[in-house]
Amino acid sequence: MHYRSREVVQVRSAYDCDVLVIGGGIVGLSTAYAVTRAAPGTRVTVLEKEQGPAHHQTGRNSGVIHSGVYYRPGSLKARYAVRGAAEMVKFCAEYDIPHAVTGKLIVATEKAELPRLHALVQRGRENGIPVRELGPAQIIEAEPEVRGLAAIHVGTTGVCDYGAVARQLGEASGADIRYGADVVRIDRRPDLGAAVRTADGTIVRGRVLVNCAGLHCDETARLAGDDPEMRIVPFRGEYFTLARPELVRGLVYPVPDPAFPFLGVHLTRGIDGSVHVGPNAVPALAREGYGWGVVRPRELAATLSWPGSWRIARRHWRYGAGELRRSVSKAAFTEAVRRLLPAVTPDDLLPAAAGVRAQAVLRDGTLVDDFLIKEGPRTVHVLNAPSPAATASLPIGREVARRALAALAAR
Repeated sequence: MHYRSREVVQVRSAYDCDVLVIGGGIVGLSTAYAVTRAAPGTRVTVLEKEQGPAHHQTGRNSGVIHSGVYYRPGSLKARYAVRGAAEMVKFCAEYDIPHAVTGKLIVATEKAELPRLHALVQRGRENGIPVRELGPAQIIEAEPEVRGLAAIHVGTTGVCDYGAVARQLGEASGADIRYGADVVRIDRRPDLGAAVRTADGTIVRGRVLVNCAGLHCDETARLAGDDPEMRIVPFRGEYFTLARPELVRGLVYPVPDPAFPFLGVHLTRGIDGSVHVGPNAVPALAREGYGWGVVRPRELAATLSWPGSWRIARRHWRYGAGELRRSVSKAAFTEAVRRLLPAVTPDDLLPAAAGVRAQAVLRDGTLVDDFLIKEGPRTVHVLNAPSPAATASLPIGREVARRALAALAAR
């Protein structure tokens, strides 16, 4: 009996942590936070290749706390966004993180959009979200410079500083967070756990591995020996800042195209009072391709060799051509904005930092529409978590933590 006890101690001491998380964005840090909340004393290590948290999707979005009005009832996106929005507001209030619940308008500017707008009203109500219908005069009352045939007001939408949220999640988790730790190899043993090597030669051993690598999550899954059965196809979203922020009071969105999981060019008054305009959605030439000049041949070749990429191109080429036109032509981008905000001019649009969406695509060209979480031996992979993942990060983190702790208990 004493021998077995010593053996357990010796085996435990061979591990650096119980749960090893790859990725220091908001989902990875929320997972670490959820693990230590659900199972105090569980040792968690987070490996992030950048020198700080939230450098990519988390820190390069428009900061919107989404209501969940767009998402299919019963889907993870719908359930987690509705729940996550309320929890995010509460979290920000608890930790004194800048935030505001402003509400937003979704505006139809053409008759063809009216049926889709009415469908959003129904979808919002099915998801338990308060939605109010507005006519043209009420649109002007809410947003004097915005024009449309009809709109809906969604009261639970807000804005916050997701970078600050990510930093607070990391601090409150009590996890060992290691920045500048670029994972280059994973040796996973179903009966033991995973040993991860970083670019500087450091080895970190964990009983359970959690993959929250965002733009690189499919590559990380393959490093662990699992076939994710999808590929990340990166889409860059380009933004402008409005030189005359007084033109917009809050958040104004177009009616989205139901065939494409992007919300179109919208207007967002951020927590700092500036107004972001965008994004569009164009293919990025690298996983972290924040401009046309950023090209990584190996990553581009991987995207082009995936059959789903070509099937997307064939299926959505008209939509894509319009997005590319708006990317290379400021006049075309301005034209798109003027559908909602007629007073805007090209001089009003000042270049701002771009973001890249990590969009999971199946082999047949299907754009994965919901959050996607899969498991392997002693491993949990988060394989599709673009917007509204920041909004939904607290519920997503709990779900990933639940699976990781179940794998830990099953050893």
